[in-house]
Amino acid sequence: MPWYISVAKALFRPSTFRASSMVAFVLFTLLSACSNTKDDVTYKEKPVEQLYNEAMDAMQSGRLVTATRLFDEVERQHPYSAWATKAQLMAAYANYQRDAYDEAIIALDRFIELHPGNRDIAYAYYLKALSYYEQISDIGRDQRMTELALTSLQDVVRRFSKTTYARDATLKLDLTRDHLAGKDMEIGRFYLKQGYFLAAINRFREVIEKYQTTTHVPEALHRLTEAYLALGITDEAQTAAAILGHNYPGSEWYKDSYILLGGRDLQPKAKKNSWLNRVWNWVF
Repeated sequence: MPWYISVAKALFRPSTFRASSMVAFVLFTLLSACSNTKDDVTYKEKPVEQLYNEAMDAMQSGRLVTATRLFDEVERQHPYSAWATKAQLMAAYANYQRDAYDEAIIALDRFIELHPGNRDIAYAYYLKALSYYEQISDIGRDQRMTELALTSLQDVVRRFSKTTYARDATLKLDLTRDHLAGKDMEIGRFYLKQGYFLAAINRFREVIEKYQTTTHVPEALHRLTEAYLALGITDEAQTAAAILGHNYPGSEWYKDSYILLGGRDLQPKAKKNSWLNRVWNWVF
């Protein structure tokens, strides 16, 4: 069980009408039977702690739709109680657990807006970030959710830097950045293959400038060497290869760049006026 699920459970657990005919009666009986499922919620006035406990029991037994409805019912029946505030957050968590991420995000945005000083506000921000993170798609598709996950995870780290949530968010940030860099690399390779060298350079430059700690950087430097050579901009090609060799000397990408330069009687060499030198901030 992931640690944040255990945290959620630990945080929030608290110590008619008359038929006028036989047909109507039969219909009523049938409808009642159909509604008597494991996800049925009977909306009766109940004490707040009893209602909240029923919601928690439903969630722990895997009846997440029922749990969501019951948590909503806590807020409806007892809007000014302390349990109503907890129920708002737990309804969002139940939606997250059943992969209803959009509903979870809407509920969490509402919780954050209404209760910015709540003791569980860090968890609300973190759960919102997770709701975006779980929707990250493969690099062949639109990366809007990845970008939202990145922003939300950064928000958790910035606001709650000393919490467990921030530590986990930091780990997920690395994976998120790597994913975004991978998307830029895919597009850059396509442009390079089509001969759109400037467009390719812009994508590889994005990787170098924004995702310098990711696994895609060595290839990005090699692709820059390749694209600049294709355009005849040898100074930038030599600089890209020099940075690649300095930081990843054993990389296969450096060997390929070295061979490319050798074919033009060139050597890896950093040029002081290159944008790469300024971005990389290395002294050669």
